[in-house]
Amino acid sequence: MTTLTMLNRLSQLVLTLLIITASTSQAAKISGTISTTMAITEDSQLTGDVTCQVTGGPCINITASHVSLDLNGYTITGQNDPQVGCSGAGTGAEAGIVSTGQTGIKVRGPGIVENFKGHGISFTNITASTITGVTTATNCFSGIFLTGGSALNEIDGNISIRNGNGTNPCGGI
Repeated sequence: MTTLTMLNRLSQLVLTLLIITASTSQAAKISGTISTTMAITEDSQLTGDVTCQVTGGPCINITASHVSLDLNGYTITGQNDPQVGCSGAGTGAEAGIVSTGQTGIKVRGPGIVENFKGHGISFTNITASTITGVTTATNCFSGIFLTGGSALNEIDGNISIRNGNGTNPCGGI
């Protein structure tokens, strides 16, 4: 066998392995307690309920374009007391899910984002993204908040319950 033939076969083998690896990659799996902001740069999914213990920042930050977060029927819960609600002022930085300056983000329910001292979901300067089938409840600011030049987004089939507070009555979406 010539050196050129061996190199061709080796190249084909490497290419085949790369294709197999790419096609079998799975989304990152998220569950349990999050104590520092979790940055997501690849498709991800909840595989169980999440308890967020991040103080002064978001629980989950989607930091790359074209990333999907599937809630899969699970709940992301912040540190706000659900019995008291948001009787005082909220803390805007403590949000459930945030993303800034990205394109093609997808947050898919069913699932619940609840009890955050800021927004449940906050997108800033986001384009061509979707939030579908998510319930936001008892967040001190808006359940879902889009701002800062966000455009061409689809917000569909979501439910917003008891969001906002007396000082900052943002409410639902």
